[in-house]
Amino acid sequence: MIRLRSKKLFKRSSSKASGGNGGCSRNGDIQWELRPGGMLVQKRECGEGADEEITVRISTGSSWHEISIGATVTFGELKIVVGMVTGLEPREQRLLFKGKEREDGDHLHMVGVRDKDKVLVLEDPAIKESKLMMAMAERQVMSSPCHTVIEV
Repeated sequence: MIRLRSKKLFKRSSSKASGGNGGCSRNGDIQWELRPGGMLVQKRECGEGADEEITVRISTGSSWHEISIGATVTFGELKIVVGMVTGLEPREQRLLFKGKEREDGDHLHMVGVRDKDKVLVLEDPAIKESKLMMAMAERQVMSSPCHTVIEV
């Protein structure tokens, strides 16, 4: 959080006007925050817990999980948490929200992810295919020496 002092352009004549700010400003200071996109905006909430925590429902096709995470984290950070739960590495995951694949640098709150929203996790088909090819190659290597020993 960034705090900046601003000059008052107008004097407030009533006592109600000076205190009617919802208690957000202390001693006439305006609270500012820097958004992940780089925009400096006036802070809306007064609470010291700046990061709101949301629950995201993760669907992996056959199963689903509920993950509590900060609202301002990126999809890349969400992939790390999903990897801990599902066992898929972050590079093997494709996260879809509202029918679109999201990049690792996209922030949840900027895309519109709210509490109890659903995010679909798919395994990357290219990596899935390469895993399958490696498994087949291992089987061939493992089976070749056995035939040689049997023939002798």
